[in-house]
Amino acid sequence: MQGYEKDFAQVYNMRWTHFAKDVAPKIHTFFEANSGDLTSKRILDIACGTGQLAVYFLEQGYEVVGLDLSSAMLAHARENARAYIEQSKARFVEADAADFTMDERFGLAISTFDALNHLPDFDDLAGCFVSTAGVLEPGGWFIFDLNTRFGLQRWGGISVQEEEDLVLITRGVVSEQEGRAYTQISGFLRRDDGFYERFGEVAYNTIFALDDVASALQDAGFDKVYFAAARALDLPLDAPETYGRVFIVAQKSADED
Repeated sequence: MQGYEKDFAQVYNMRWTHFAKDVAPKIHTFFEANSGDLTSKRILDIACGTGQLAVYFLEQGYEVVGLDLSSAMLAHARENARAYIEQSKARFVEADAADFTMDERFGLAISTFDALNHLPDFDDLAGCFVSTAGVLEPGGWFIFDLNTRFGLQRWGGISVQEEEDLVLITRGVVSEQEGRAYTQISGFLRRDDGFYERFGEVAYNTIFALDDVASALQDAGFDKVYFAAARALDLPLDAPETYGRVFIVAQKSADED
């Protein structure tokens, strides 16, 4: 999985936290309505980034473990959740979403803002599903979103954002041959001394066929799998490949082998 450097992590923490803040209450509402007899209300935030979604659930009284491959992202997450870390309510670990294990068991695992599109191939995505199933308690939920092929085909183009503390340029291109959409992210970030420092990063989204995603989840031990929109996580979509982004709602089998 991609691991992002210091400057990009700072820009992300400054400008790209809105998605997590928007979807966190929706996921929370769904889980509260569907947690049933789960004994664990502990949350696992996979590819947690700078921790905004984790902080939301911490504010609701949950315990949260955040996992990310980027030490720079985790540094911001730990700062954003410092008060909860000091209360032993949160911890953040550096690990690969494609292959991890933990001693704790969770009632809910989450991954948002198309984080799992950043896995390099389908084997890694399937590995994430197996790893996630391994740390969920029976009947636990896994909720994550993906950009679809339809959504990623619209990634082409250039945008420029200019503000006092940041100049941000993004260029998108889709490679059907590689099965990926790329975004070159560059610009200038104002330092504490008032001077600007150039940064650059190339991010990609891997295109995954949603039928294959559902099959891999079922193979990993999730016996209930469907696609939904963020606004209605309890309502399955009839034709998910026609949407630009979908949420995948999966429940682990209640029966342990």
